[in-house]
Amino acid sequence: MNVAVYGRKVNKQTISCFERLFKVLQEYGWRLIVEAELKKQLDNKTVLPANTGVFKKHEDFHDGIDLMISMGGDGTFIESVGFIRDSNVPILGINTGRLGFLANISSDQIEAALFLVKEKQFEYQLRSLLRIHTEEDLFGEENFALNEVTFHKKDTSSMITVHATLEEKYLNSYWSDGLIIATPTGSTAYSLSCGGPIVTPGCKVHILTPIAPHNLNVRPMVVPDHMPIKIKVEGRERKQLISIDGKSKSIKQGTEVMIEKAEFMINVIKFEDNNFLDTIRNKMMWGIDKRN
Repeated sequence: MNVAVYGRKVNKQTISCFERLFKVLQEYGWRLIVEAELKKQLDNKTVLPANTGVFKKHEDFHDGIDLMISMGGDGTFIESVGFIRDSNVPILGINTGRLGFLANISSDQIEAALFLVKEKQFEYQLRSLLRIHTEEDLFGEENFALNEVTFHKKDTSSMITVHATLEEKYLNSYWSDGLIIATPTGSTAYSLSCGGPIVTPGCKVHILTPIAPHNLNVRPMVVPDHMPIKIKVEGRERKQLISIDGKSKSIKQGTEVMIEKAEFMINVIKFEDNNFLDTIRNKMMWGIDKRN
């Protein structure tokens, strides 16, 4: 089996995690394939197996890679998805820091998690993505998001007006600091911090969450994910910001942006004793207050 590994940084705290991972892969006879920039860091800190391969772009995942392992946090996990895209390669997120929503396998569970993968004692949890379309093709081939698409004000303290249309029917004009369109995966990210609901993976919905709306009766809304969403932003400045999973571009005032469910999904490896509900309960510290 060919196993791709991606991580952002290798330091004193994480090098032992990488070395333990590589040791298990060697024991199982699985071939290691490392992202090019990560390999440069690892070469300076450890000895990689002789047959280690390298990947550089998402096209490499259509050529024999069987599993992707993300080593880091949720941000690293999202960057890993940028390599996987529509290849159907499953992904396992190992967290080298604090517990994450996506990378929710702790570093001390590396050996146990890979054993379960070897024994095929896991299931795939499908995660939907968003696809955006603009006339200027702002993001090129990277016009998809696992978490959210966000519209922000730029270079001003004044609010903006975000006009939203749902399946060619006018929904609302949000007078606010911005608007978030999130997937169920993104419901625990930026949308959550702005008062949006937590949605379990697998729900076929999108979430519209205004950022600091002027009118308090404007609330987050959950809509079916088969309905295309059209957005147009107006404000005092000539340009505003659009972000997809943290990558930002400027858009001209009045630019129409079409958002729809992407035509592919991501296969996330999940184990029976490590599910979304457990992660939510631990991450949100539910039950810590014994009075409950």
